[in-house]
Formats: sequence, structure tokens, C-alpha cells
Amino acid sequence: MVEGIIYRYRCGIAWRDVPAEFGPWQTIWKRHRRYSGDGTGDKIPAGLLTEADARHEVDWSISVDLTVNRAHQHGTNLPRATGARSNYMNLFEEPDDHATGRSRGGLSTKIHALVDGKGRPLVLLIAPGQGGDAPMFTHLMDQLKINRTGPGRPRTRPDRVRGDKAYSSRAIRAHLRDRGITALIPQPSDQIGLENDAAPPAADLRPSTKRTTKAETSLNGVSTPSSSGGHWQPATTNSHSPTA
Repeated sequence: MVEGIIYRYRCGIAWRDVPAEFGPWQTIWKRHRRYSGDGTGDKIPAGLLTEADARHEVDWSISVDLTVNRAHQHGTNLPRATGARSNYMNLFEEPDDHATGRSRGGLSTKIHALVDGKGRPLVLLIAPGQGGDAPMFTHLMDQLKINRTGPGRPRTRPDRVRGDKAYSSRAIRAHLRDRGITALIPQPSDQIGLENDAAPPAADLRPSTKRTTKAETSLNGVSTPSSSGGHWQPATTNSHSPTA
């Protein structure tokens, strides 16, 4: 069943189109819904990250980026509270706006991601399409946590953070500076020279741009409209309907 769930997400197909070799598609969907509702879908990647970090395989030079998904045609009539505040603290509670907002391209959802230096997804959050990039940064950082295999607190602080110019703000740089995290974020021309917001060394700009593609590459797998939906936990769920 788990292989069927993974295959469906990997190919971005409808549940009905999952090959019969994986079992009845209805059973696969029900297992998917159960794992999503009881938190199993989140515990599996969290456990894998814990094991990888114990083997020193997690690259803590992380990257931040996002991708935009257009809402499916069946979601255009979804009752929603436009402008409602999204809940970034309790990820099992779906917000009133269902993370769907009206942007220039129509109804859309943004998937915000933190990935490690090897492109492994560490944190995925979704928000309405009209929201900005930078305001979600602190929410992503608050959710970054990899548990230890033994005693001790989870690791929550990366060595450095890479991002594009959309994440260049005084608030973000101050947040990273206060936590002792190196910011490898290029500055827009209109910010260079501002007080307390000095540009990073020129040598840091090239790896910043290069490594940011790690986040972009990681998001390519979830950026197609057929492979992601409107449910609040994009890493583990898709939609409430088995016919989606």
C-alpha cells in the first residue's frame, strides 16, 4: 500500500489510475487518509531524517524557496474564508482559507520549503497564493526540527541559510544573526548600503545562487497541479475526496 501511495505522488496521477499491482485504489486511498490523519505520514520522513542526521548525512547548509500551484478546477467552488489567518502552529488543523488564495494567476497555493544542502526536504508549509515569500520564513524556521537518536534536544539551528533576493530583509537577517546562523542571501540593489543591513561578502553570492537551486530542484516534484492538492499537510495528504 505504501508503494502505491508513493507511486501515485511520484507520477501525479488520479487515485483511480494507480496500477492494480499495488492493490485496489480505494484501499490505497483509505490507507493514505488514515496515515495522514493520525500523523504516520509525518513520522515516517521525520524518522528517516533522524537516522540520516545520526549518520552525519544531513547537510545543514539549508536552502529556502517556494513554488506556486494553481488550484484544481474542482477547488474553484470550495467554500473558504478569504483573507482568513493561516494556522502555522498546529499543522493538523486546516485553516479556514484552506491555503487557497487569489493571486494574479487566479486561485493558487504556495508551497514553502526548507531543504538541506543535498536537496532533502526538511520543512514543507503551504499558504495562500497571494502571500509573500519573506513573511513565511520565520514560520519555516520554527518548524525545523530533527530529533536525536538518543537523549538530547532536537537540532533546530542550521549552519547557514541560502535564499534568493526575495528573502533579503532586515527582519530575516536580524533573525539569523541573533541565532548565530550565517545568511547567504544576495541583496537587491536598493538595499545595498542600508544601515545594519550590509551586503554579504561577494564570495558568498555565487554559492548562494548555486545552492538555492537545491530547493528549486526539490520543489519540482510537487509543482505540478496533478500531484498536489488543497489539503493542509502537503507532505502527507492531497484531498478529502477519493475521486481526486
